[in-house]
Amino acid sequence: MTFNPLQQRGIPLDRQLRNWRELNVSPIDPDHCDPYTRCRIITMNGIEVEAILFSHQLARNTVDPEVKRQLARTRYIEAQQQKVVNWLLPGVSSVLETTIAYEQVAVDLTAWVARMEPDPYLKQAYQFGVLEDFDHLYRYANLYEMIEHRKAESIVDGLTEVIPGRPTKYHHRHPFDNVRDPYDREATSPLSKLHALTILSAEQQTMNFYMNTGPTYMEPIARQLYQEIGLIEEEHVTHYESLVDPGETWWEQLVNHEYNECYLYYSFMEQESDPKVKAIWELHLNMELEHLHLACDLMRRHDGRDPESVLAPELPNVLTFEPNKAYLRELLDTQMDLTTLGAGYVREAHERFEQMQAGIHGGEEPPSERVITQHDEMFGREYRVQTEGEHPDPAMREK
Repeated sequence: MTFNPLQQRGIPLDRQLRNWRELNVSPIDPDHCDPYTRCRIITMNGIEVEAILFSHQLARNTVDPEVKRQLARTRYIEAQQQKVVNWLLPGVSSVLETTIAYEQVAVDLTAWVARMEPDPYLKQAYQFGVLEDFDHLYRYANLYEMIEHRKAESIVDGLTEVIPGRPTKYHHRHPFDNVRDPYDREATSPLSKLHALTILSAEQQTMNFYMNTGPTYMEPIARQLYQEIGLIEEEHVTHYESLVDPGETWWEQLVNHEYNECYLYYSFMEQESDPKVKAIWELHLNMELEHLHLACDLMRRHDGRDPESVLAPELPNVLTFEPNKAYLRELLDTQMDLTTLGAGYVREAHERFEQMQAGIHGGEEPPSERVITQHDEMFGREYRVQTEGEHPDPAMREK
């Protein structure tokens, strides 16, 4: 069944304001919820945060007071949506438990997008990035057992493996080599635009989360690991944001943002197993349909173009959270030794990469390596969840 948000009318904007009672949603139960419900919540929080930040940037770059007022009105509703979505997360979960869920999002969301991406260059960008987030999940899972004496399998629930990806210490690249070539807004598939905006938003939220939560820990190894991976998330945001064509106008970007929110709320509504959360996805979809129409009106008025010229005529197949174990193992087997050079990918450790490695590590093992060493000293082994057998790369198998 196809769904075209441009042909659907949602809740009128003047009926979207919610009171405190309506905003005071009950959080999910972390011990009994579907792990992918938590992943959908984390994803939509990142999408809403990006929508709010983009709207603020657009408002700062327009002189028309009427446009500023219209953006402010819609943005306030987006802010209410973000509060409802993010407040679905339970306060009883520790920062580190939420971190592991963030990395499960990064792994299975990016892997699914890579599988579905029609453009080979964009597909490679997602394949490259997902092997790094996969390794972050492994490092944080070892930290989790060290400082909270609990196992990450209670969070990922066997849906996502916890084994080494491309080692985190090799993620530190010269900034020049994190900038990719953008897609061509005139030629690329509308689906590719949605993919790029989705992964950019999710990685940006992860970057922001680590920037702010890392120093809340007292344990030195925890503070240091968040600092290291937080820097890599900045690299990832650079990697993904550079895929977006900078020639897109502000109004084109605005309708892309609103269309993407419709796409994701519709996708998650279609697959949500928790009735309470499903009702929120449905409500927010009906709000976003109206936001999309308002954005389309602004584009027609200020860009002189019809939004249908840049948007998909109907929503693509729903974005799905599902296990990607076989796909990830294929990437582990074939792409572990990649790094970047300019806007492309190479297998050799070139001079600029080696200079960056020497400068950041200073001849010492980084926190991402030391957390594994310390875990091994405490427990006599690494922490892994290998549901599909030994690591595909013999060099990465547990000693």
